[in-house]
Amino acid sequence: MFALPLLATLLQIALPQGPHTIITSLTPAELPSALTAKVLAASPGLTITGAERKEREDRIYFDVAGQRPDGAEIELDVQQINDGFDIVEIQRDLTFDEMPEPVRALTATALGQVRPARIIESVQKDGIAIFELFAPGQPAEPSAEIRFAGGEAKLLTERWPH
Repeated sequence: MFALPLLATLLQIALPQGPHTIITSLTPAELPSALTAKVLAASPGLTITGAERKEREDRIYFDVAGQRPDGAEIELDVQQINDGFDIVEIQRDLTFDEMPEPVRALTATALGQVRPARIIESVQKDGIAIFELFAPGQPAEPSAEIRFAGGEAKLLTERWPH
């Protein structure tokens, strides 16, 4: 019953459409060995369960999904660079209550009493967290993003680059 107000609110603050992306599904065995080594060094004991290669705006990324030994599911976004690979963010799905209080407060202010259908926390390599909020029925791209750094939350007006 709250889906329509949430959708209307998210559409009012919606981010512009993201860049065109070419996506290729990969098996773990198809990943470059240097990339696999980088991912496993960042998350020891990770079982890689799937991957995608993404090309957009003259950049190449690999989204590597996996399960940690404690059962937590994560995704590492790895950018291909001239001399190898760089992990640019580590993502996980969260519930509303798992977000930091300043992010929950800003989400409530921006969206009212209704909660997003999906929330992804994307921790950047510098420790900044980007919370991606997805509207019901729109699973392809976040409708809003909130940056959280130094205890402060800010609603973004442009898409985060990664």
